[in-house]
Formats: sequence, structure tokens, C-alpha cells
Amino acid sequence: MNLQVILCLDDDPNILTQVASELSAFSGLFDILCADNVHTAGNILEELKRNDQHVALFICDHILGEDQGVNLLINIDNHPASKGARTILLNDQPNLDIIMQAVNEGRLNYCMTKPWAPQEMLETAKKELTQYVLQHNSDDLLRYCSVLDQKSLLEAHIDNKLASYRNGFIESALGVSDEALAQELIQGLHEYFALNSEHNVTRIYSEDHILTHEDKPNSFLWFVEEGEVALLKRDESGASHEVARLGQGSLIGGMSFVTGDVSFSTGITLKPTKVIKLNRTLFSQVMQARNDLLPLFSSYLLRHFNRRLKRSISTEVKLQQTLQSLELAHKQLIEKEKMAMLGQLVAGVAHELNNPVSAILRNSDTLRDNIGLLINVEMSDVARDKANQIMADALLSRPMSTADARKKAKVIEPMVGDRNLARKAVNMGLDDTDELQAWQKKLSPTFDETLSQWDMFYQAGSLLRSTNVCAQRIADMVKSLKTYARQDDETMHEVDIHEGIEDTLVMFENQLKRVQLVKDYGELRAIRCMPIALQQVWTNLISNALDAIGTDGEIHVTTRETVFRSRKAVKVTIRDNGMGIPTHIKNKIFELNYTTKREGHFGLGIGLSVCRQIVEHHGGLIDVSSSAGEFTAMIVTLPYSPLTTPSKEDI
Repeated sequence: MNLQVILCLDDDPNILTQVASELSAFSGLFDILCADNVHTAGNILEELKRNDQHVALFICDHILGEDQGVNLLINIDNHPASKGARTILLNDQPNLDIIMQAVNEGRLNYCMTKPWAPQEMLETAKKELTQYVLQHNSDDLLRYCSVLDQKSLLEAHIDNKLASYRNGFIESALGVSDEALAQELIQGLHEYFALNSEHNVTRIYSEDHILTHEDKPNSFLWFVEEGEVALLKRDESGASHEVARLGQGSLIGGMSFVTGDVSFSTGITLKPTKVIKLNRTLFSQVMQARNDLLPLFSSYLLRHFNRRLKRSISTEVKLQQTLQSLELAHKQLIEKEKMAMLGQLVAGVAHELNNPVSAILRNSDTLRDNIGLLINVEMSDVARDKANQIMADALLSRPMSTADARKKAKVIEPMVGDRNLARKAVNMGLDDTDELQAWQKKLSPTFDETLSQWDMFYQAGSLLRSTNVCAQRIADMVKSLKTYARQDDETMHEVDIHEGIEDTLVMFENQLKRVQLVKDYGELRAIRCMPIALQQVWTNLISNALDAIGTDGEIHVTTRETVFRSRKAVKVTIRDNGMGIPTHIKNKIFELNYTTKREGHFGLGIGLSVCRQIVEHHGGLIDVSSSAGEFTAMIVTLPYSPLTTPSKEDI
């Protein structure tokens, strides 16, 4: 006896026999019952009610002798045993009135005219029974796939399972702690394997047992019931570091098991540990047999991944904070090195400034004492015009060498009759004998006196010229120091690289007095760079060269155009004839905190490291050529225009 029934009502025995025969394919899942009158059909419905059976498909002729079969069809929902049944109305000939009556009542699913076509009854019944099963037997659809519409039933079954899975997934995740979820999943696994005892999935491992191997394939899942597991990760040197420690309720190997990737870390037990170990085959068997565990496992796995992601994000944030602290410390260290170098430069420049300052003070005192005489001196108009011209020429002239002045003074000394006057005349530019004779005739007896007065104007012009030169010298030194000390907030622009080198040499002028400096500049066009940053390079290299040589040493600064990485570039070479660099430390000099400064020569060991950083961010290269005891040449190669523009944070 089946729970579902196909009930056929017709007063023609032949029709009942034909229907029962054509629908015999459904007899394994549906009882096929026939009645030839309404009374018998009623008795059958009562019997079905007592047996808890239900009519799935009701096939009825529209006229049953004196009764109207269509009336029973219209009222089929009034009986508990046939409520919701699918209906087929049989007609001897199309009768629109009867059909419309059934349609209007909403209880007609299909109308079939006798005689029907071959297979029509079978296909129609199959379709109607499928609809009934989809509505009333949604939990057991696969049972009917062999005789009804398999495609529709399978699609409905999948949809139902997906809906059930989604609901189960959400319900399993809401309001359940990680520990409770893990315990529920582990309990479900134990229940399954209690019924399938041929599988021994419970393991107890001793301390230091390896579960997963970093960078190796993994085909297992481990659910930790008791104990503790550490996850280890290797660094670049191959040393292992603990990145996580997992205990009861944890999942080991989940990511590699699900994705098929190699293991991210090595899992090793820290104490005796009890686990449930599943391979992919067993896992698939469990999930197929226990559909209720699939949403639990999915929620559990997502939580496991979420915890790992949180740990990863937390670690990343800490690393970023650490990197920012290190970058700040590095910048501060660079600035300290820069200020330390600036301190040395200031000490040297301060001494160098003393000479021009003293000269300006002396010149201003002399001019102050003599200004009155210059204003009030009495002379002819022509003599005053010449005096003004002499003073103007003195403002622009360059001092004559002592040897040249002595030679010219000897020539005119017989004419003026006094060696001192002759030298004054030469200084004022009156060394031409014809011009000198002409002035002697014009001034006649007052020539010697006027010549002394003109010397006062010459001395004033010379003092003003000297003051201007000294002031410009001071301005150049201050500009160089100010440029070096300024923060590196400049932008890239085109400059003459020789200007930056010259500014640096100005700062070292006091130290350079004791050595021989040779400048050999080539013909270079403007280079696109950050000149202030590069000046820090020149400062470090020249400072190192000065430290390497003695009082009789030599420093050569050479610039040339070259080709670097298939592009035109500038090569700056700063070479000294000092102690040189031993071969075994050549590769170390650009490392951070490495220094060879002698005692008493301050250095933080980051000068050449900073130089390399600046040069490389200009797209260039810094290299060294040296021979111990002979020379050291620092070679900086810079493209005329870097491919990328370095930001101020980069250098």
C-alpha cells in the first residue's frame, strides 16, 4: 500500500481498464484505484481517510449516468483524503460549458477528450503527479525521480537543499560561540564514526609531532580536541618563528586542505594532543551522509579564516607602525649626521670669516678717518675729475702683483724723482710715460702734491673694492651653509651641477688651504636634480677626502659627460691621494653605521649610505675605485634627467 493514490472515476469499464493499464508505470509509488459511480468513489475516499492515504491524481468523466462527474471534481477539496489533488476531466467531446464551469471553480488542471492520443494519458498524469509531489512531498523528491519528471524534481531538490543549507548556515552561525560551534561539529563527527567504526579517525600525538609542513602539500584536516599546537613560519634566513598557538576546538590545515595550496606554516604539537584526523575521502563521505554538518563546518571554517585574517591584519598594522618608527629614526639619524657635518663646516667657516670681517672693519675705520680729507681737499677742476676717475677705476681694478708694480715703478721713477711717488703712480694706473709727462706739464709745480692727493682717492676706491669683495665672500659662505642646512623640501629642477660643487668647496675653503685642490670641469649642460640633496653628497665625499690626506695631499674634482645605462649622464669624480681603502672593506663602506673615521674625526657611519640613497633615487650610481696606500676615487654618475622623480620622503 502506497500513501498516494491515483483515483479514476468512469462508468465505462473499458476506460477504467485502459487508464489502469496506461498508468501502471506509477503503481510502484501510487496505488491505482477505479470506481464506476459516485457512490463507490465516496466509499473509496472514506477508506483512504481511514488508512491515512491521499489522492494525488483524480481522473473523472464529466457525466456518470444521471450524475455529473464534474460536480465531484469541483468539490474534490471538500474531502480530507482528496484535498489538493491534481485533476483531469474526461470528455466524450469538447464541451465548453462544462470545461468553463470547472475552470471558473479553480479545480480543473487538465481536460482530455476521448479517445486520447497514445501516451497522452501517461504524459499528462506524469506532469500532474510531478506537480503534486513538488507541492506535498518536497522532503522526499528523489524517491519519485525514476517515474516522474526527473529534471524538475532534481532542480527542486537542489533548490530545497540550498535553501536548507543557507538557513542552516545562518542559524549555525548566529548566537553560537566558537567553542560551542567546534564542540557541536566534533560531536557530530564522533556520532558518524561511531556508526562507521571501521574508520579510526581519533589520534593522540606526543609532543613535537609535526602535523603540517610549511610549503608542502597537505591532504588532511585536524580538529583539536585536547592539547596545544604551535604554528611556525620560516624567515629569509631559514629560522623558524612561532606565529600562532592553537588549543582545544581549533582547526589545523584548513586553508591548504580546502584550497589545495601548500601549507602556509608548520604545525607542531607542544604537548600530548588529541585530534580528529580526516582525509578528503572521509570528509566527503561525512558531509554526504550528514548534511547537517556541512553548514556547521562552513561556519566553523569561516570563523577560523576570520581569526587568521584578524591576526594577519593586527600583525600588519604593528609592522607598519614599526616601519614608520624605523623610518622616522632613520630620518632623524640622517639629520644628525648632517648637523654633525654642518658643525664641522661652521667651525672651519667661522675661522675663515674672521679675515674678511677684520678687513671690512679695518677698511671702514680708514675710510671714516679719511672721508673728511677727501671731501675738503682743494684742487683744480681738472685734477678733481682725474681723482674721481682714479677712484672709480680702483673700485673695478684687480690688485697688481708686487713684481709687476716694482718693474713699472723703476721705469717712471726718474720722471717723478721719488720711488714712493712712482709706486703710487703705478697703482693709480699712471704708468704710461707720455700720459705722466702731460700731467706734469698741466699741474707743473703742484704735480707732486696732486699726485699724493690722487693717491688718497685711489686708496678710498681700493678700500671700497676690498670691502665689497670681503662682503661678497661672507655672503657666499653664509649662502653655502644656509643651503646645506636647509631642509630637503625642494623640487626637481635644472641646474648647473658645478654651482653645487663650488658652493661645497667654499664651505671647506679653510681646510682646503692646506692641500692642493685641482678642479677639472668638463663642458656639461644643465642637469635635472635636487641640488640641495646632491650638495649633501659632495659635502660627504670632500669631507672624507680631506680626512684621508695629509697637509701635502691632493684632491682632484673632475666632471665629464658620459653614457650610463644607454643614456647621457654626468660623471663626477672626487679623487684623493690618501691612504686608500683596503680591498676587504670596499664592499662595506656604503653600509649603514660603518665608519673608518680616525679618532677625533666625528662620523655616525651613515654618510656614504645616505650618499648612495640620494644618488640612486636620482637614477644614478655611486662607486669607489681605490688602491691601498695610493688613492681613493669616489665616482658619482647621474643621468641628465632621472626616469622617475624622487619625492622628498625618499631621500
